[in-house]
Amino acid sequence: MNGIDKPQIITHITKSLSYTPYCVKWIPCSAKFVVLGALQVYELTEGDAKLIIDVEKPSSFKCGTFSHSAISNRTLATGDFDGRLQVYDIENPDISVYSVKAHEKIVNCIDGAGSNFGAPELVTGSSDGIVKIWDLRQRDKPVAKIVPESGEVRDTWSVAFGNSYNDEERVVAAGYENGDIKMFDLKNMKLIFETNAKNGVVALEFDRKDIKMNKLVATCLESNFNVYDLRTYHPKKKFPAVNQKAKDNTTIWTVRHLPQNRDIFITSGGGPGGGNYPPQRTVKSEDDNLEGVPGTLQAIQTVNAAEQPVSSFDWSPDKQGLCVFSAFDQQVRVGIVTKLSGL
Repeated sequence: MNGIDKPQIITHITKSLSYTPYCVKWIPCSAKFVVLGALQVYELTEGDAKLIIDVEKPSSFKCGTFSHSAISNRTLATGDFDGRLQVYDIENPDISVYSVKAHEKIVNCIDGAGSNFGAPELVTGSSDGIVKIWDLRQRDKPVAKIVPESGEVRDTWSVAFGNSYNDEERVVAAGYENGDIKMFDLKNMKLIFETNAKNGVVALEFDRKDIKMNKLVATCLESNFNVYDLRTYHPKKKFPAVNQKAKDNTTIWTVRHLPQNRDIFITSGGGPGGGNYPPQRTVKSEDDNLEGVPGTLQAIQTVNAAEQPVSSFDWSPDKQGLCVFSAFDQQVRVGIVTKLSGL
């Protein structure tokens, strides 16, 4: 692909903040986005981003998600530095509609499921090493806990829901500071896959939550990320994976798949990338078991978008190419990625 045909990543709006932003989320079916650290909502209007809601809480927010809620009832779930899980009506966020002391330490990561299939659930991961599943219809205690063995407590840095293609099936993946990745079947409450990425796992995302699990991207320290093909499991070789390493040794803070095309994803250690499926996704191994063929990765574009690392990124679910991202330079930016339809 030559330079003319490549997508371009263009910064459209830049807003300075008085705090460090840890998470940005586009509000579904709107021209608004949320910036977390504090709780601020911006609306795109007349070529600018206007601050319309500004709420400060005693403890800073570390992470947030809309993935648990239906579009008709857009609520924001958050995790904070005091270990609390809270849910807010995004139109009136002064008081939470759900609040629980979820962990003894900081809530590092959160994800949601249930907007299309199954119960509205949240998963949280913490520096206490515990992963907890929360059903918002039940107060005060989790419906499931994934607890490390005694003496093996590792910070949980990332969590993600997947395989939620009907009202019963659902898995959760968790990534840890020591490089461990573990995947749990919530229907049968058992561990179904574990591996080690060799570097701390900073972010995890399935290419889609609401389909049979297909791909999982794990981004790590030292510019590494892995793409796992989850369609075929081999008893010895497990799920096949493709490893990619950037030129520098910086952390890849986040990964987000394009809502309109799950084969395209962006990482904050580089620009958009794409996955190419092989002619055959399975082959028969020497022991007569089927094993997966992971395919290849293609880097599409790279841009230096900020002076400090980009710590959070989110696509607009409604407008292809429209995005918002924040960096450790205390700025949030609205961007446009062009020419995605031709990929």
